[in-house]
Amino acid sequence: MRAVITGTGRFIPEKKLSNHDIEKMLDTNDEWITTRTGIKERRILEKNRGTSFMAVKAAEMTLEKAGVSADEIDLIILSTVTPDMTIPSAAAIVQKELEASNCWGFDLNGGCTGFVYALVCASQFIESGRHKKVLVIGADKMSSILDYKNRNTCVLFGDGAGAVLLEASETDDTGIEDFELHLDGSGSEFLKVPAGGSLLPASNETVEKGLHYVYQDGKSVFKRAVRDMAKVSASILEKNGLSGEDIHMLIPHQANIRIIDAVSKKLNLTHEQVFININKYGNTTSATIPIAISEAFEQNRLKPGDRILMSAFGAGFTWGSLLLKWTI
Repeated sequence: MRAVITGTGRFIPEKKLSNHDIEKMLDTNDEWITTRTGIKERRILEKNRGTSFMAVKAAEMTLEKAGVSADEIDLIILSTVTPDMTIPSAAAIVQKELEASNCWGFDLNGGCTGFVYALVCASQFIESGRHKKVLVIGADKMSSILDYKNRNTCVLFGDGAGAVLLEASETDDTGIEDFELHLDGSGSEFLKVPAGGSLLPASNETVEKGLHYVYQDGKSVFKRAVRDMAKVSASILEKNGLSGEDIHMLIPHQANIRIIDAVSKKLNLTHEQVFININKYGNTTSATIPIAISEAFEQNRLKPGDRILMSAFGAGFTWGSLLLKWTI
């Protein structure tokens, strides 16, 4: 039994924050941001909305496209680093709003690799035979944890959500074929939100020191992301006796255009084999890959039988790749 994607969806906030807008806020400019990141603009969710709002919208689109009702869902896995609140899970809020009365669910925090982690988890539930339909969502409101006075981080991230529906298939030559996931906790010091957890609960001091914002050692993260995304992508292809020529499309985590280019070069992929939308949305963390999947499918760039490679790197450090054959 294989897990196959039978529906996709996404939600993109309407408000745009362009590089020219950021020029008015910080000592930076469009050329500097574009050259170093590939980002031209990002989307920002309203202040009175949480991550679950975007997740619900992406889920609703996914279910509609798949022709599946919410009460048919067995499980919801929501990958996010920005849940609405610590308790309850954002997945619980999504379940309530969808009225998915017959499922259970949970949040998963895997940083920017979170959606790939969640997709792998979902596939295991399906392959076990215990679940038939699993909704996998990647959603983050990164604007809620950004210091817009810090150009090292605020230019990189945006808000958004994407989702896929996984279902069981008896056909072995389709769906999710293989995956390779990694974790290196020694990287935790280089990309983090220091306060707000049990170690440093919210206080006047943590707020005054800006410890609830994303901290990133950009050079260290960039170096590891280039190395590990390229390495794990090449590894999973080699393990399955494949080369870049066998891949119809690489759907990478959209963190930095230079990272994407390095991975593409390592695999000897052409520009047409790589899906890129970082210029429009920036890094939406857990949402980058599912948003890209949804857009690629809507643009008729994915056909049944196409082999897709996903690759991501994120806080933790986490990284991994997933190989699948498209089915819809």
